[in-house]
Amino acid sequence: MPAKPFFKKKSVRILLTIIILMGLFIGYMAIVAIDRPPYIKDMSSLNLQRIDHGNATYSYGQSWLRKSESGLWEAYIEGNAFERGVAFGQLTKELLYYQESSFFGQIRELVPSDGYLRVLKYFIAFFNRNLDKNIPDAYKEEIYGTSFACDSTYNFIGSGYQRQLNYHAAHDIGHALQGLNLVACTSFSVWEDKSRDSSLIVGRNFDFYMGDKFAENKIVCFVNPDHGHKFMMITWADMIGVVSGMNEKGLTVTLNAAKSGIPFQAAMPVTLLAREILQYASNIDEAYSIAQMRDIFVSESIMIGSSMDHQTAIIEKSPDETALYDPEGNSIICSNHYQSDEYANDRKNINNIRNSDSYNRYRRVQELLNRKENLDETDVAAILRDQSSLGDANAGMGNELAINQLIAHHSVIFKPDSLLVWISTAPWQLGKYVAYDLNRVFNDASNYPVTEICMKEKTIPADPFLFTDNYNRFVKFREMSKELRLMKNTNHSLPEKFVDNYIETNPQFFLTYSNLGDYYNEMKDFNQAYAFYKKAMDCRLPGLEDKQNLEELTEKLSKKINNGSSRY
Repeated sequence: MPAKPFFKKKSVRILLTIIILMGLFIGYMAIVAIDRPPYIKDMSSLNLQRIDHGNATYSYGQSWLRKSESGLWEAYIEGNAFERGVAFGQLTKELLYYQESSFFGQIRELVPSDGYLRVLKYFIAFFNRNLDKNIPDAYKEEIYGTSFACDSTYNFIGSGYQRQLNYHAAHDIGHALQGLNLVACTSFSVWEDKSRDSSLIVGRNFDFYMGDKFAENKIVCFVNPDHGHKFMMITWADMIGVVSGMNEKGLTVTLNAAKSGIPFQAAMPVTLLAREILQYASNIDEAYSIAQMRDIFVSESIMIGSSMDHQTAIIEKSPDETALYDPEGNSIICSNHYQSDEYANDRKNINNIRNSDSYNRYRRVQELLNRKENLDETDVAAILRDQSSLGDANAGMGNELAINQLIAHHSVIFKPDSLLVWISTAPWQLGKYVAYDLNRVFNDASNYPVTEICMKEKTIPADPFLFTDNYNRFVKFREMSKELRLMKNTNHSLPEKFVDNYIETNPQFFLTYSNLGDYYNEMKDFNQAYAFYKKAMDCRLPGLEDKQNLEELTEKLSKKINNGSSRY
């Protein structure tokens, strides 16, 4: 009996120690959190007023923003770094609030607990504690300029400047830490006799998914910086980093994520490295030199198309090494694994090739390229829209084995020799591809556009799939998948005929059955869950990891069923 008070006192001491340590940790987080905005000598650009010209057209000094008939936003930004940031922020402030709300809403869906969100906040603060030390001063000034447009609603996450810095690292953190295949892009390029007119052509799908709302307000942004080359990029509100872009020298940059280990702290966000290459490089050698100078904290393939070199190469970069993959021939393909000799024995890369969908998508592009003697931009669009897997197999709509996974934030086609670019319109890459001529846009940029600036005569028509019953079924599949998740999370019974109707929307897709298995597993109907997981295993699976996950689930369920726990 006398021992009890001792243990009670000991427990209190342990609890107090934990509370003190947590307090010290939170205090440390507050100290290391990035809130060190750069010093700006001239902040007069903040005194300008945004002018509303009507018809969703705005100007801020010499910069402007307009909504195209295609649904794409078009922007022209000029000035020094801080001035560009201020202009971009003030022109897109409503879009920025919507974008931030969409982003936070998706995080809320992934992490619904307020407690976990607070932990996540401090983790990101710790992880990104040295982020600003790895970003060139000019880009910090530009990001700082955009931050004046941030709404105070999300100040509980951090200041506007903190949030904007962290958002620029979100791409890296997402594919390094989550392993959720949020980034699974496909790109390729042809030139010389593989191109219809011998010109260099680059095509890419940017399959980065952060919810449907996140992709609603894409911006085609034309930038005229005070230093470096003029360039265009496909982006979103206040994102100054680059995922897809082309400069006035005919150099293109596109990003494809590769398999990464878990990093311990942030370095330079890869989108800002891509931006630096686009702004300052004229050819492949210059791009490679810039990439070698910078440290990043994830593994990434940076595909560089160069009009000056009249070919395309891939910079394969990880936190430890930078390699240049420059194949012989007249074409190149990039998915989500490395191809250079430097990474031939890299264990992560080998496992990625064996276990993921990346190599299958690579082979599918190769298969389609081999069927055409040469290609033009229309042929490139057809490949980017292809929904079949290797050997023309039907793996279900939305499968990661396909080049077109029906999740693309955007799809783009570049012709660097003529400075032409085609950008997809919603939904995904199914809408028409809108064409722009960089020379024409920059020559007329000083005039506030009152008419369309795209080249309507070069538009690539919408994918015929958009007008089929299969498209309507896929839309229904997505809607019913959300309903199924909601009913699983709230332990609701499925409506009558829900299962049959759901399967009918996408019967070849493994996730159709895996999602049903997840529902019945949560409802503890283990016989039904087992049956649906087995059906999922009979479908074409994206990779070995998916097969192993399903095998583990069915094995566990089999034991429960054999123990007489088929339902309780």
